[in-house]
Amino acid sequence: MTINRRHFLSMTGATALVAVCSPQALATSARAQQPPKKAPSALKNLQKFARHKERFLGYPINMNTPPEEFFAWRNELAAAGLNQFAFNNVGNPYTHSHIPFNCHPFERELIDRFGALYGFSAGNIWGFLSNSGTDSNLHGLYMGRTILHNRTGVLPKIYFTKEAHYSIQILRDVLQLEPVIVGTKPGGAMDTDDLERQLNIHRNHPALVVATIGTTFKGAIDPVDAIQEKLRNRDAYLHLDAALFGGFLPHTPFAGELQQQARDPLSGRMLNRYDSIAVSCHKFFGFPSPAGLFITTEANFDLFREPFSRIHDPEYIKQVPGTITCSRDAVKPAEFYFFSSSKALARQAADAKAILDNTAYLLKEMNNHYSFLRPVRANDHSNIVYFITPLKMVVNRYSLATMRLDIDGIPTPCAHIVVMPHAKKETLDRFLTDLRTTG
Repeated sequence: MTINRRHFLSMTGATALVAVCSPQALATSARAQQPPKKAPSALKNLQKFARHKERFLGYPINMNTPPEEFFAWRNELAAAGLNQFAFNNVGNPYTHSHIPFNCHPFERELIDRFGALYGFSAGNIWGFLSNSGTDSNLHGLYMGRTILHNRTGVLPKIYFTKEAHYSIQILRDVLQLEPVIVGTKPGGAMDTDDLERQLNIHRNHPALVVATIGTTFKGAIDPVDAIQEKLRNRDAYLHLDAALFGGFLPHTPFAGELQQQARDPLSGRMLNRYDSIAVSCHKFFGFPSPAGLFITTEANFDLFREPFSRIHDPEYIKQVPGTITCSRDAVKPAEFYFFSSSKALARQAADAKAILDNTAYLLKEMNNHYSFLRPVRANDHSNIVYFITPLKMVVNRYSLATMRLDIDGIPTPCAHIVVMPHAKKETLDRFLTDLRTTG
């Protein structure tokens, strides 16, 4: 319906409002005001990113495009209705949901598969797909805080090193936990002798310990078994932040670092090496948007659920959810399920070998030709090489992360390369060639 000024003035106020605000009138007005359609500048900026993604070396994100089968799987999910109307994974995926529009079966299956990969005992696994690695860390720390506080009546102190991801500082603030910063060895791994000293100082408080498996900048690995030895006979909960390394270590000779259980050599019994683990989906795996695995034991979840349910028991969803987030994404778990298949795990094994081989190659070439940059690889488990910061042009071209490190007692600007699956040997060779400008 179109309307001219004279006609509008002859109407009553209400009639005029309805006429002018009708969908047809609004659409006609909007069309008249819209400029000719053209690709927005933001879209043009997106289009150029694909040309430069192989040069992204400073941060732990796999820039490879997932295989065609992944997009075919997305289409299968869409054809079945997922992402075509509202789905919601609210609640505990291991309990019946009163809201039927969910993908809990996919979520349970992928958690069970990755739980088996990390050595959790069959039938004693609980977890879900979170929004990110940080979200998984939040749930691990919240679970540990709740269990320890319920067991002892005292809030725990949280133990981590200065090499831990900055999210741990944020989360300890959110959870109002008093931090205890543990010292590190020269390579960046937790100093367990200092951990023991700190535990003795704070012996009247339970200990919530965060071990980092692949520290953010150096790629150091906190020693899980040595930490657990210091926690013996104490009220403690050990959470692993394995955001990046948790993706590839299970496919390497170093898989034992992440095995949740180990056999006690004295008793022969299987013992838990840690309580929960967080792994990012968008890092090693190359999932196209942020997501995270959070996995713990069903026994831990039961210990957590009881005090949790005293405060959070929403009768109207007919279950105790056990998660901090209420509504949860149902699309990501169904999509990430693709990465838990045997074929996908075989691809991950090939990628894991490639990144460790390429990291060794990069370190060797830097030592041969650019030793003045003092390149370091914290350990042979790591896909990170760090070194004195080169010229700004190189830092910007390859999006290198930088920070000051202590070298010979002097705070020195350093950069690192995280060798992800998209960082092929050809890309590393181009980087090495560009380093000549620092000579």
